[in-house]
Amino acid sequence: MSENRMARFAATSARVVAGTAVATAAVVGTVVGIAAPWPSYTATPVRVESTPAPGDTVLACDGPLLALGRSADSAGGLSAAAAQQLVSGPADADAQAEQLSGATADADGDAQALRAAPQDRSETPLAAAGSATVASDDLVGFSASACRPPEAESWLVGGASTTGANDLVVLANPGDVPATVQLSVYGAQGVSTPPGGQNLVVPARERKVVPLAGLLLGEESPVVRVVSSGAPVHASLQASLTRLLLPGGIDQVAPLAQADTRLVMPGVQVLTTGEGQAGTIVRLLSPGSDVTATVRVIPVDAAGAEAAPTDVPLTAGLPTSLDLSGLAAGAYTVEVSATAPIVGATWSTTGFGEGADFAWYVPAPRITEPTVVAVAPGVGSSIVLATEDADASVTLTPVDGGEAITTAVPAGGTAAVAVASGIYRLESAEPVRAAVSYTGTGALAAYPLWPADAAAGALTILP
Repeated sequence: MSENRMARFAATSARVVAGTAVATAAVVGTVVGIAAPWPSYTATPVRVESTPAPGDTVLACDGPLLALGRSADSAGGLSAAAAQQLVSGPADADAQAEQLSGATADADGDAQALRAAPQDRSETPLAAAGSATVASDDLVGFSASACRPPEAESWLVGGASTTGANDLVVLANPGDVPATVQLSVYGAQGVSTPPGGQNLVVPARERKVVPLAGLLLGEESPVVRVVSSGAPVHASLQASLTRLLLPGGIDQVAPLAQADTRLVMPGVQVLTTGEGQAGTIVRLLSPGSDVTATVRVIPVDAAGAEAAPTDVPLTAGLPTSLDLSGLAAGAYTVEVSATAPIVGATWSTTGFGEGADFAWYVPAPRITEPTVVAVAPGVGSSIVLATEDADASVTLTPVDGGEAITTAVPAGGTAAVAVASGIYRLESAEPVRAAVSYTGTGALAAYPLWPADAAAGALTILP
């Protein structure tokens, strides 16, 4: 081997030996570094507490009573049958009225929406309700309903699509953007989403009316689920009935915001009793599971005898009815409890002859804080109160400065307070449920009272 080649070999060997040594040292250093304790550092994330600014208080009203097919030129056309008399307040809410058009071809069918801006960085208390009386060849009766905030989801329990029924699903959008609504109908064959209830567009500040018979024809006990996207809507059901060419009543049925395991319907008037046609009926639905519901009927008059509870088996997705016509005439609170969420309402009528009227009594939610409520004009009006597990002292104070009314309601009991039309502040230290109930000759109506919207709580923001 030449001297040059030997020199190159020696240099290469030296580089290999040095590289190996460096690699070995790096591995040893890494292992030692991993085994050795590392310095620790804990970063506390930035947290910002922020309370959202309150929005406007918005209420949508049901508007005038509507008649379908009065024009020979348009069997499906709608017209206004009777205007709605509204009360709203308090006056210092400074609410602005807006028109909700689209139900009829002219402005006679428009309903009102009320909007009140926040005051002192809080939502403005606002309540409104309306009533209407109609007496014509095709519609007879009295109706009353409360103006309500729109909801993304609600349930309509009431009405029918059998012969003699002429019921209408009314969708109102008091918002600034269009709403897209899906209607699912529960009936004797289960739940369906008919083509006439899919992707219904309700433009901003307008109403859309859908005949119930166009969704599911020939159904005796329908329940409609309303789901809205884009903007919430206020849904209601106008139910009317004709028996042997004689109009048998009309009602504007309030929505339920959600299914619940306990339903309380205060102020149910039982007027038609005994054998024969059913004068008072409870309609129930369990949307998701088979359950047994327990129905209690509590007399408003403390001297009245409470009937034994009745168990009603419910098959998921199938509406079920319970006849209460065996009760003595009087006013009652109907309570329904179940182990899974259900929806329901109670129907009652003044009779089955000429000039009869009927009402749907919808469950009332719990009121746990002072709330402004509205009593629409009407004969025989009263606020019916129902308590839960504790005695309650309930005070109703007219916001116009009238004399306050205080009523004691025993635990698990119910009481009625006769009131005039107007706006009241309802206060109770214990949770109560309440409804406005009307009864008179050829007049029957009711609507639940809802609590004031709770103020928005603080949000924790993590940037």
